[in-house]
Amino acid sequence: MKFATFVHDGKRQAGVVADDRIHPFEHPVELDDLIAEGEGPLCEAGERARAGTLPVALADVRLLPPLQPPTVRDFMTFESHVVGVARGYGDTVPDEWYAAPAFYFTNPYAMIGAHDDVPVPPGCRRFDFELEVAAVIGKAGRDLTPEQAREHIVGYTILNDWSARDLQSREMQVRLGPAKGKDTATTLGPWLVTADELEHHRTADGFLDLALTVSVNGETVGEDRLANMAWTFEEMVTYASRGTWVRPGDVLGSGTCGNGGCLAELWGRTGTLDPPPLTPGDTVTMSVEGLGTISNAVVEGIAPVPLPESRRRV
Repeated sequence: MKFATFVHDGKRQAGVVADDRIHPFEHPVELDDLIAEGEGPLCEAGERARAGTLPVALADVRLLPPLQPPTVRDFMTFESHVVGVARGYGDTVPDEWYAAPAFYFTNPYAMIGAHDDVPVPPGCRRFDFELEVAAVIGKAGRDLTPEQAREHIVGYTILNDWSARDLQSREMQVRLGPAKGKDTATTLGPWLVTADELEHHRTADGFLDLALTVSVNGETVGEDRLANMAWTFEEMVTYASRGTWVRPGDVLGSGTCGNGGCLAELWGRTGTLDPPPLTPGDTVTMSVEGLGTISNAVVEGIAPVPLPESRRRV
């Protein structure tokens, strides 16, 4: 099933998607709350809505992020992406990358809808996109095995990890992960697709083999397949749950796909800013087989509020 959160006639609702329509749930409820109740109650609510409520045309709604995740872990599981970005710094892939599926925590308050405008982050001059797929946790667990982890993934959605590359590069010089280079916008959408809907795409070694495509202003920039990940989503959940909890609604991003899944990879491979960084007026469209399409226009941002340099104490 496909579940969406949306605004129609000024009212925020959630419901189940059927063809080009959305059937609102019988009673007002956040999708996050249904996910926390479990896959059974979630799908039962979807069946009741599909059978008993009047549908709304998708064309008449504004799609919101399907859920508001309590945490967002963004991984880096496509070797081609890592190779390309590293080359831009005159570097190679470190041995540590191959040892475990690395991730960082990004801002759960920055989620935006499938067709919302995206302002350029304050002070950014090298704005970029990142084409990813995200798994959504449906059941709490810790120290999970990959076999157990599959039962803890309720579904999947598209994720665009918008990135201010110049801000990111500068702040990572202090030996911390990306923060202000990443935290102004993350697109989730267009809806949450339950895991069973994608099971027929699963390969013998456990990967979901889905086609991924991203275009800027209608021109294809990148194409890859989700099965090119170095770890499965179940293995990512295992690592994320090591020594701690994953809980319902947690989002785990695949990391940027290769073969042009972001501009930084292409810049690293060519040594030039071609294609150029995103600017106001550009539209980024991402499609993932079985998950749908998201498309966001880049708009003017605001100037950064100035801060003084550090007070030197040493």
